[in-house]
Amino acid sequence: MRKAGIIIILALIMCLPVLSAQDGNAPSIETDWDDFHYDLYAPGDQTFIISLGITTPMAFIGGDKSKISPSIGGAGSLIFNYYLTSKIFIGAEATGLFLSTVGNNTLFVIPVGARIGTQFIWGNFEFPVACALGISWRRYLNFGYVGLYTKVTGSAFYRLTNGWSFGLTSNLYWLPEFRAENSVNGIFMDFTLSARYHF
Repeated sequence: MRKAGIIIILALIMCLPVLSAQDGNAPSIETDWDDFHYDLYAPGDQTFIISLGITTPMAFIGGDKSKISPSIGGAGSLIFNYYLTSKIFIGAEATGLFLSTVGNNTLFVIPVGARIGTQFIWGNFEFPVACALGISWRRYLNFGYVGLYTKVTGSAFYRLTNGWSFGLTSNLYWLPEFRAENSVNGIFMDFTLSARYHF
């Protein structure tokens, strides 16, 4: 009988927490998970972008040409981005452009520069915008020129996997040629298909 009484007392003691919980007197537990926010990008993340597409001149301003006969050429670029924050990135880029002229010759342009940008994210879609500044090598027949270039970029990517996203990119270039006389400002635009690797 004595052992049976001890067993009953121990069973009642073990049931006390369950009974108190049913009465609503259980201690409240605080968690930090409610304050947790996950950013898709973190400082130190990097991307590498390969793009191929078409380019066309939009305008030539100054010099002896104020009107153009638009032609379609090719464009390709390699871009590296490094994220300083979840939204801001810096990087470097190298681009190649070529297009035919009215005289059936070919103009080659190779811009290389530094870039800075930000991006907006909506679900699996990412919309980076950036601007670039650098130098460009230009070649037409036997004429060469090395000068400044600036570029504004807008893209739309779909994040297919953790490592890859694919999308469309459009770039607007300003390619000035500063001369003693008749300086010329070339405005070009390209449209490319882009593949972006995340690492």
